[in-house]
Amino acid sequence: MSHFAAVLFDLDGTLLDTAPDLGAAVNHVLHTQGQAPLAEAHIRRIASDGALGLLKAGFGEEQLAQLDTPSLRQALLDHYAAHLYEGTRPYPGMVEFIAWLNRHAIPWGIVTNKPAFLTEPLMAQVTELPGCGVIVSADTLPVRKPHPDPLLFACRQLAVDPKQSLYVGDHVRDIEAGRAAGMQTAIAGWGYLDPDESLSDWQADHCFADVQSLHHWLRQP
Repeated sequence: MSHFAAVLFDLDGTLLDTAPDLGAAVNHVLHTQGQAPLAEAHIRRIASDGALGLLKAGFGEEQLAQLDTPSLRQALLDHYAAHLYEGTRPYPGMVEFIAWLNRHAIPWGIVTNKPAFLTEPLMAQVTELPGCGVIVSADTLPVRKPHPDPLLFACRQLAVDPKQSLYVGDHVRDIEAGRAAGMQTAIAGWGYLDPDESLSDWQADHCFADVQSLHHWLRQP
């Protein structure tokens, strides 16, 4: 059984594959402006960059600078908020993994840079993943990842020692935050990774190709 006191996850690209609904939102905005849609593969590479990152990819920085960026960003968020859990799903193996954590009374939670007005209604619909002990969103505290405080706050809420806890994420800021918090860190190799990035540069403790590999590792004595 796991030697960790708790497991914390990033949300987008780690716990849930949210790219289908994020992509639908940015492509909706692009369509209203007469722009070509982004390809799914492109969306998956940049899905962790937030609404502004998606808009920059769709319009290009130069063109976006000439438009009403705040209005476009709000239109994207409004569309996304209305369609949070249509194409989004837990990653393969995640339902079984969370069930295993729950059976063994290993607390788990979420630390994300997604704002609470999106995170909380989304997770309320993800009934396949019960038992989440804490959700820390982008605006829960005055700071967000890569600052370690959101992770330390989550550990306090779960009453666990950060040094005995694991943080799993698919972005370098996740690993930076976990390391700064004194936690062990694992790269979610199934997430929204840029193929040009060198993952070894992130200095994570572990890297797993899929959820099943992470689950198998945690089950070892």
